[in-house]
Amino acid sequence: MKRNLLAVSIAVGALALAGCNKDEPELTTPIQQASYGIGLNMGQSLLQDGLGDIDPQALALGLQDALGSQEQRVGDEELTSAFNELQKRSQERAEALAQEALDANKKYLEENAAKDGVTSTSSGLQYEVISSGDADGPQPQADDVVVVHYEGRMLDGTVFDSSVQRGQPAELPVAGVIPGWVEVLQLMHVGDKWTVTVPAELAYGPRSPSPVIPPNSILVFDMELVGIKPREE
Repeated sequence: MKRNLLAVSIAVGALALAGCNKDEPELTTPIQQASYGIGLNMGQSLLQDGLGDIDPQALALGLQDALGSQEQRVGDEELTSAFNELQKRSQERAEALAQEALDANKKYLEENAAKDGVTSTSSGLQYEVISSGDADGPQPQADDVVVVHYEGRMLDGTVFDSSVQRGQPAELPVAGVIPGWVEVLQLMHVGDKWTVTVPAELAYGPRSPSPVIPPNSILVFDMELVGIKPREE
């Protein structure tokens, strides 16, 4: 049996019970508030997994039986089959959302590539020169450490990382960043300021490094190559 998913369902069932009770808790004590917060987080997690059609009355019944030490109404074999079905539905929904994101990404990149001033590389990376440094100046190599001021944002404008907001440029190994950065840093000269659009496959792809960055996300960076760290002898 998928015990983790069952625990989530029980937590949401507690909320369902509370909603059916005419004497709802006031949520004033730390225990009440923490209990509500756990249930809220679990419920939101179920919604994100596409399980918003869970039957709240059945959830409440399962919770009542568990807390009252009542006989289990559905056997383990049936529960295992039911949870497998939920897992299958959740996976199908995730795959559908991923495909939608890829289709939207393709359209966005095609439209962005057609804009004046945007250059596309053979890998699909796109950049726009905002201002230029010394065209004859140094360019980073793969084994360099660079000093970069940057701000990264999603297509909707949400900022997920910013050395500008921190007020301190970042020192980063060229070979230790996402593939889109590895490529673009070696194209830039010291002093260049570019806006760089990194396709999902050159960023994190189907992985999600944080809740702020969903799988298959295009990332946009305003970047300034401040300098290249001197190499140690």
